[in-house]
Amino acid sequence: MSNPQDWAPQPAAPPLIPSREHVLAGLHATDEGGADLVQLLTPEGVRVGDPRFDAYAADVDVPALQALYRDMVLVRRFDREGNALQRQGQVGIWIPLLGQEAAQIGAGRALQPQDMAFPSYREHGVAWTRGIDPVDLLGIVRGTDHGSWDSQEKRFHYYTIVIGNQCLNATGYAMGQKFEGKVGDGEDAEATICFFGDGATSQGDVHEGFVWSAVYDAPVVFYCQNNQWAISEPNERQTRVPLYKRAQGYGFDGIRVDGNDVLACLAVTRWALEECRTGNGPVLIEAFTYRMDAHTTSDDPSRYRLADELELWKLKDPIERVRVNLVREHGVEQEFFDAVQAEADELAARFREHCMSMPTPPADRIFSEVYAEGSPNLDAQREAFLAYHASFEPDGSLAGPSIGRA
Repeated sequence: MSNPQDWAPQPAAPPLIPSREHVLAGLHATDEGGADLVQLLTPEGVRVGDPRFDAYAADVDVPALQALYRDMVLVRRFDREGNALQRQGQVGIWIPLLGQEAAQIGAGRALQPQDMAFPSYREHGVAWTRGIDPVDLLGIVRGTDHGSWDSQEKRFHYYTIVIGNQCLNATGYAMGQKFEGKVGDGEDAEATICFFGDGATSQGDVHEGFVWSAVYDAPVVFYCQNNQWAISEPNERQTRVPLYKRAQGYGFDGIRVDGNDVLACLAVTRWALEECRTGNGPVLIEAFTYRMDAHTTSDDPSRYRLADELELWKLKDPIERVRVNLVREHGVEQEFFDAVQAEADELAARFREHCMSMPTPPADRIFSEVYAEGSPNLDAQREAFLAYHASFEPDGSLAGPSIGRA
């Protein structure tokens, strides 16, 4: 981060952005809690009470907490494998979720089967909770498909690459739920949840979604995973107020939850979804978390953030706090953790094997899957491309005589 004195209008003027020390001090203060942050499990693994949200986590007994722990460990393991596969040239890109497992698993497990989820491109953990096999995510990053699951069956839309666009899609879907009478007090009432990052809150699509959902009381939970960095820009370049407070300007509720606390994320999301199903939506949740890896594998976070910031957040690891709670407060033995790790390793091996064995799509796939019906122009382009493609040998070299050689 640049020195504010280098570009302030005049020496006596207050700095336009905080210094590094102020950024870290603010980070520490905000994450420590206070009236804003909903937290049920501290970084030290201590269960703390919250009169408003305890009831929404009352059914989380030891087996349920172990299940949440298992979810996070397995998701982290195949996420790490995806990173490794990209480094080895097996996928074109990988979008890590390291550090955001609690935010995603807590929210995902709060959903009812009839609810609908709209992800961005990082919600591997939410996909897991919706019953999507992690291998089905590989086609997107290997360039063979846009997603191989049935989005209506799984109630989980395909990944959205355009930043913030899913907020419009989710708002429209939620408006349809209301128009079709699927909002109310019955057990079959529905809600929608939309996932996006802090950087997306600077996109117009997100704010347009806020406006329409507020005007039509759409049953949609806007779930912002504030991981502190919009690619390479910190929060202070995105907003002058905490993100959850932006909801006030649109006339609906906003709340901040500790995004590294899976219990709090579960409880708050259950509450928000219930609000939406019963006609009291929309709701904005800011899950205050941290991206512990790069934005994607094409990013180098060491160029824009401080090492001590990362070290601070390692102490608030979402998986470790659950492990400590299970051991100290519930006496869970090491055998359980070893079994989960073994299962995670098996999943990673299957994930890798599937990636390595994926067939290469035929060359005409980029034409055959674009339009339902062909056209003379498209047919001509396809023929020209296929002829050009056929001019190469399997090793990528040109077939026949080299250019300029007799």
